[in-house]
Amino acid sequence: MPLDDTHRITDPAALQALYGQPSQASVMKETDHVHPHYRAFIEAAPFVVLATVGPDGLDASPRGDPAGFVTVADDKTLLIPDRRGNNRIDSLRNILADPRVALLFLVPGVGETLRVNGRAGISTDPALLARFAMHDKPPRSVLVIDVETVFFQCSRALVRSALWDPARQIERASLPSTGRMLADLSAGTIDGQAYDRALPGRVRDTLY
Repeated sequence: MPLDDTHRITDPAALQALYGQPSQASVMKETDHVHPHYRAFIEAAPFVVLATVGPDGLDASPRGDPAGFVTVADDKTLLIPDRRGNNRIDSLRNILADPRVALLFLVPGVGETLRVNGRAGISTDPALLARFAMHDKPPRSVLVIDVETVFFQCSRALVRSALWDPARQIERASLPSTGRMLADLSAGTIDGQAYDRALPGRVRDTLY
């Protein structure tokens, strides 16, 4: 549905007038480094979303591992192992073209999230790869993030979504399976039932 230009916001002044000024807390919570309180959130997070931008568009990629997998090397540097995936490497291609990244950390059961903005580089330093080995399998690369801004996001979004409420969880079978989606999207080129049968073992065997 096209946006009605009658009600389109087109300039910063109109946007500011609509929303008003941020509160003092909203401004004061932002730092240019990983404060010890923010470090605690990063070290407790088993999941982060990595956002990147490049010439072919935007990408938001989920990254997960045991809590603390994102290492705070110092108060201006984060290290993130790049685990096995689908080899599309959309995020990494984007970083080569434009190093700007944004991170959103989630901690199970906690309403606040943590946001980090910075610039990333891709390292294959053997010592760094060995540092992040899991089950004797190192990642293929490690992202080195130069931190520019850090701040926490209040809990409203997670409260509204009831994300951590077990009663709100749904059965996976209520949604199309990955095989069904691939079969339909590929016009039958991919055998969806075979894909679904093989998927649990493939995930288990290729985590690292």
